[in-house]
Parts: sequence; structure tokens; C-alpha cells
Amino acid sequence: MGTTTDADTATGTAARGPFPASGRRVLVSGASRGLGRALSRAFADNGDRVAVHFGSRADDARATLDSLAGSGHVLVGGDLADPAGARDVADRAADALGGIDVLVNNAAVNLPHPPATTSYEDWSALWQRHVAVNLVATANLSHLAAHRMRGQGTGGRILNIGSRGAFRGEPDHPAYGATKAAVHALGQSLAVALAPHGIAVASVAPGFFGTERVAHRLDGAEGEAIRAQSPFGRAGTAEEIAAAVLWLASPPAEWASGAVIDLNGASHLRT
Repeated sequence: MGTTTDADTATGTAARGPFPASGRRVLVSGASRGLGRALSRAFADNGDRVAVHFGSRADDARATLDSLAGSGHVLVGGDLADPAGARDVADRAADALGGIDVLVNNAAVNLPHPPATTSYEDWSALWQRHVAVNLVATANLSHLAAHRMRGQGTGGRILNIGSRGAFRGEPDHPAYGATKAAVHALGQSLAVALAPHGIAVASVAPGFFGTERVAHRLDGAEGEAIRAQSPFGRAGTAEEIAAAVLWLASPPAEWASGAVIDLNGASHLRT
């Protein structure tokens, strides 16, 4: 049997208990619809309790909450682009759930701004918006959740929703692609920094997947082109992305910390 050292105590490893497979306290940002809703349902179906975050879509978020299996789930509204708003969301989620074991950074904006046709004023404003929501809010929520997890002593999981666009480029949405690449890099930095505290951090990089927001794009010629991107001849689903995130939140997935997992149906292969 091993012995506890001063170094173990200093890093927090000695006091850490086992990370649970279910019954966890989960905060999902941007959970009012689409992938956020699928993520919330996956964790609820697993027996976890979910804080459903929303920015402005309160009615959609209520519909997400009402669709969740089990009990003890909560709604938490707030503007994550505001550092004070991010702190308030994390505090209210932790207070309502009794802590945070899993954070899923899903909230994001993806607004078009093709470089050749976007005015400088719009370009500048849209870049600031993408950075504030996609990157800085992710960093702030991660910091807040990590400090909660350290204090709880059972480790934790921070899971980021990135994008295939971080690797292949987004010509009409360059700020989206750039901020998602930064989210991947942030996740890897946090994975190294937080591992001594039992907190695993990983990201997924989805390709195109169908949600109600983009369902119209799957019609006609554009839909055919999207499906042709994958050799499977189809688009992905939000449920497939959620299933991968749920696995990354599991106890055996600790060893995947630092990973950026492609979920794009072989539509874009990295080397």
C-alpha cells in the first residue's frame, strides 16, 4: 500500500476521493436548445443533475429543463460575456446543485463576417463578440468551476465544445474558427495545470451536425453538399456529440485529458 507524501498533500491528491460515474452536479452552458439540450438530456439520462444555462432564450431553456429525466435540475440565466455574469452563473449553479463536478463549455456565437464584404466596424465588433463569448467566457467559467472542484476534493471534468472549423478554416466565419482553435489550446493548457488536482480537461471538435437552428441548411443542394462532406453520406447528430462528451465525463476517461477529439464522420482528417 502506498504512503501519502507532503507532495501529495500539496497538490491535493491525498484528499481526493473517487470521481463518480453518475449523480454528479453538471453545469452546461448554452443549454437552451440544440447541442446544449442534447448534452443536458444525456447527463440527466445518466442520473446526473443539470444546471441548464441560458443567455436570452428563457422559454427554450425551460423546455429543455422540462424534458430532462430525473429531478433536481435547475435553470440558470446570465450573460457569460460579462465576467461578473459568468461568476454569478457559476455561483448560482453551484449553490443550487450543491457544487459542480462537471462543466460543459457549450455556449458560443457563430455569426457570419466574410472578410471581403464586411465593413471594418462590423468586423471589429463581431471579433470582439466572438472572443468574449467563445473564448473568454469559456476561460472564466473554467477557472470558476476548477476552483469549486478543487475545494470539493473529488476531482472533476471540464469539457469544451470546439469545432472542425478550428482546423480546416472558416472563410465566412473566421472569428469562430479562430476562437474555437483557441478553446482547444486553452483546454490543453488547463489539462496540464489541473491534472494534479484530479481535474481532467478535454475538447471535442464536431463537424456539421443537425439541430433545429441549422435544419434548413440540410435541404436542397446545400444539404446534399453537406452530406457529401462525409463518406458516410450524412450529417452528424447532436446526440452523437453528446454521447462522446458524456464518455469524456466518465471516470475511465481521465486518461483522455488533454485530447481534442474529432467528431466529423471522417469529413476532415488531421495528420
